[in-house]
Amino acid sequence: MDRSNLMPMYAPFFHRKACHVTPAKPTPECTAGGDARRARRGAVTLRDIAGAIGVSRATVSLVLRGSPLVHASTRACVEAELDRQNYVYNRTAANLRQRTSSSIALVINDLSNPFFAEFAAGVNEALGAAGYVTLLGSTGESTQRQQVVLTSLMEHTPAGIILSPAEGSQAQALSQVLGRQRNVVLFNREVEGAQWDLLALDNAQGAFLACTHLIAQGHRRIVFFGGHAASSSCRQRRAGYARAMQEAGLDTLYFEAAPNRQEAALCGVRLLSSDAQAATAAVCYNDSVALGLMAALAKHGILPGRDFAMTGFDDIAEAALFTPALTTLAAHPRARGRQAAQLVLQRIGSPELAAQQLTAAVALKIRASSACAPVARMSSPPPSSPFAHSPTKASGR
Repeated sequence: MDRSNLMPMYAPFFHRKACHVTPAKPTPECTAGGDARRARRGAVTLRDIAGAIGVSRATVSLVLRGSPLVHASTRACVEAELDRQNYVYNRTAANLRQRTSSSIALVINDLSNPFFAEFAAGVNEALGAAGYVTLLGSTGESTQRQQVVLTSLMEHTPAGIILSPAEGSQAQALSQVLGRQRNVVLFNREVEGAQWDLLALDNAQGAFLACTHLIAQGHRRIVFFGGHAASSSCRQRRAGYARAMQEAGLDTLYFEAAPNRQEAALCGVRLLSSDAQAATAAVCYNDSVALGLMAALAKHGILPGRDFAMTGFDDIAEAALFTPALTTLAAHPRARGRQAAQLVLQRIGSPELAAQQLTAAVALKIRASSACAPVARMSSPPPSSPFAHSPTKASGR
């Protein structure tokens, strides 16, 4: 709230207070008695601070707000008493009084994905620079958990929300928990019927570029590996892959993996014994899935970049450090986090604006994992492999 227009009205009064207030010096007995009463009552209040040094609660409030209307000596006395009593500012109460909030909620669907760690860092950087605190929640790809997390965060009355929706999210269910909160930015996944701002990646074009690159390397049996079939980002990446295959006159092959790198490594073995066994390359849904598949192939003597070509999506830090380095689509997650933060800040400042839908471009980074031409593979994992019958699961953002 802008209080600059209030200063002329109150300035004469507070200047007189600042000039004539002489803080009282409480006796040890008085201080001890006040501390005892406070211990019984609970948290330190403005009344406790004001009573201990003989000033008004209004003066203490002005000091807390950094007002220039308080005399330096009085300010020093108040600050010393705040420190002595370990006063903690009640942000929730202040929000209720001022009808504002200094926090913004960030809710993501997969904390285990390094992409979101970078994304969250970017969000936090931009919000911190604007004077906001980030409240973080994770849904673990569960719409039920998402409702619980959002309900809890709404109790803190955040000024806005950045949400990467869980698979299967519905606009009506989200609207019920968000109530009148309209300062919402969805990231990377669309929610049908939602009227909020959306920041998405160019998923279709990214997968198209990756698949076209593998086709140019001579591959004809290319599988799309991983992804939540019900999420908009997965549908878009599959569509980009399918377009590249169809334009080349090739058949599409789909194989779903697991929701994280570890399970992708287990289910990657299943790929070798599936209908897609003859595949010589894979367009992976994201980098985490790709790195899990690379580990599974290497364990069975199939070296990515030499015997099998593959691409990822995201360009997380490990993609360039892995051996072989992973060809991927650079999505610049930290920059996307900053962009999402700027969107929600813009929405807070201009709530009357029409909802925006922005698409961030991605760029193909060619590395060693896709360097090889097609190599025929005749062997498959032994039937006794403990991973041969791993259940097929969904994976990715």
